[in-house]
This record gives sequence, structure tokens and C-alpha cells, in this order.
Amino acid sequence: MIRFKIIALIALTFVSFTNDSFKDDQLRYSRVREAYKDKESNMLDLLTSSSIDKNNLRIYIRAFKQEKMIELWAKNNSDSKYQLIKEYDICRTSGKPGPKRKQGDRQIPEGFYHISRFNPYSNFYLSLGLNYPNKSDKILGEKGNLGNDIFIHGACVTIGCLPITNDQIKELYIFCIEAKNSGQKKIPVSIFPAELTDEKYKKLQKKYKSDSDRLALWTDLKKGYDIFNKTKKLPNIGFLSSGRHYVQE
Repeated sequence: MIRFKIIALIALTFVSFTNDSFKDDQLRYSRVREAYKDKESNMLDLLTSSSIDKNNLRIYIRAFKQEKMIELWAKNNSDSKYQLIKEYDICRTSGKPGPKRKQGDRQIPEGFYHISRFNPYSNFYLSLGLNYPNKSDKILGEKGNLGNDIFIHGACVTIGCLPITNDQIKELYIFCIEAKNSGQKKIPVSIFPAELTDEKYKKLQKKYKSDSDRLALWTDLKKGYDIFNKTKKLPNIGFLSSGRHYVQE
């Protein structure tokens, strides 16, 4: 029993060290230090008002292209449901409703992603990289010409990314640091053509009725959208060999 406790203590110490190292590494960069100086107090106020502990933080990000909006949802690790914490305006967009299928098409991707990179010295102030292309994109996109480097970032310029202002990215960036630092391995990001209410979904279906690629993706996205809106819990997402998604409550 004593040996087990010692091993558990060593493991806990290692996990804590690893997590602290990530935040410490980010704080080596002047823009991250500035973000904490300017936005940490507001971030903590937002969490406190929702009874969320920074040390147990879990977050989820939803983006809506038509509404030019990013939603930040959060909860304690022990909570079952997410709460809406903040909305950020997307200050510029490119492309049309629908997925990104090749490099240079100016499309903002649509689908189920996660944060894969933190860039504290971005050309666009601070940036959060998405794991585009995901498994679905690799199956359905133009082979060998999918493109990459899709970010949520500062500075209001884009050719396929999701830009918010420098002031807003400071806050969102440190929210993501704190979530990762508290043990969240993947921060999910869902990108939709629009808020997929029944009315807006039907309008998209009607406008693009001959586009089977768009319609198939939006059918899957609609399932994920409805499940989260109903339960405030993340749906279970899988990727099928066809490029379609397995989406279940």
C-alpha cells in the first residue's frame, strides 16, 4: 500500500509538472505575458460568475460563418454540462458556405476539429491552430492539395482562417492555455456554415440542393449542433471511411 501511494504521488507530481511547464513555456513570450496582464482578471471574473474553477477548466469552441461569431463554452471537469461564457466577433471572412476542399479555394473549413497548436509569435499576433485537414477532409478533399495552417487568430485579415481582433484573441488564447494547463488534452472546435436552426438549415438545403457534398456534411453537422443545443454535452464524433461522420448523443 505504501509503495502504491509513493508511485501515485510521483505520477501526480509528473502530471502537474508537465501541465505547469506548458503555461510556463507560453509565458516566455511577451505577447502571452501581455495577454495575461490585460485579460486574466476578466477571464477569472467570467469563470467565477459561472462557478467554474480555473484549475478544473474544460472548454469547447463553436464558430458560425454566416453570423461571424465564435462561442466559448466552459465547465468544470466534474460537471456534465457546458455553459456559454463569451461570444467573439469574427471580423472578416472569406469563401462561401461549405467545406474547404483544396488549397487556395479561400474556404473556411467546416466540420469537427480541435486546437492542435499554440503560436505565441504569430504574424497575426496570437493564433490557435486547428487540426485541418481532419480525417474527413483527407478523404473528401483534393488529394495532395488540401492546404493547411488554419487558425483562429488576431488581426482582421483572412484567406480561410477565423480572425478576431488582437484584443479578443488575448482573452481566448489564455482561456485555451488555462484549459490545457488544467489537463484538457484536446480542445474541440466545431465550425458551422451558420447556426443550424431548423429554419436556416432548410434554407441552406434549398439553396444548395444539387450539391451532395455540402448537403452530406451539413446533415452531420446538424446532428452535432442539435445534440449539443439539447444536452449542453459534446456529442460522440467518429469518422467513417466515406468521409461522413458518426454523430451520436
